[in-house]
Amino acid sequence: MTNWTQVMDAHGATARVPALLEQVERSDAPAAWDELGNRLCLHGETVSPASFAALPRLAALAPHRDRALDLACAIMRGAVQHHGGDALLATCTEAIAALRELADRRLRSRPSDYQRAFGDLLALAGQYHWAAAMEGFSDDFYPVPCPRCDVEVIVAIGEHGHYSAIRDWDRGDIDRRALRPAPAEDLSGLGRWLHATAVRDGQPRLAEGIRHLFGRAECPRCASVFGIAEAYTLANLAPSW
Repeated sequence: MTNWTQVMDAHGATARVPALLEQVERSDAPAAWDELGNRLCLHGETVSPASFAALPRLAALAPHRDRALDLACAIMRGAVQHHGGDALLATCTEAIAALRELADRRLRSRPSDYQRAFGDLLALAGQYHWAAAMEGFSDDFYPVPCPRCDVEVIVAIGEHGHYSAIRDWDRGDIDRRALRPAPAEDLSGLGRWLHATAVRDGQPRLAEGIRHLFGRAECPRCASVFGIAEAYTLANLAPSW
């Protein structure tokens, strides 16, 4: 059982969150949900120990309350920014697994905000940097350091092309090199799962973008070829995660 007198929310309070949870468990009270969201995920991104402590109760509500799933997903998206978040998440693995199943069920329904729901599933799967970075590949840019010469390489995936380049302040993206997308059958691990999910849900642009993201790029400076996803993960995921 959680000792709520010892668990602070985003405002530094300890008493308000359990009272609000009891309110939304009794009835779907919009004002209570608004305040709960503000205390558990301030400005939609700042989480606290109370946020993680609330996940099991939000998971219990989520099958019949959309706002519970929405709030739990927002907490998971913000988890990577909280020091010690990995240890706090380890105490609620069952709740996270249940929430992940619900998020995948929502994704299968092909909601109008599919990309947002896709990011929620990524966060619940522990892929925090991809949840923040994948925007649907309409116009996505990924700055990565070349593993060989360490120059910053811009990787573009979207309507403006699929290339690696050096970004120049005055001339834009120069010395472009075409990306080398991974064949779908060669994808493995995370890339394979993401691609299969996009294909399952009838999202061809997302599926094609994932093939490029998990493919390879050439550095315009030294001509070395490297894995894009590996380079981006190494540059953007904190060591503790």
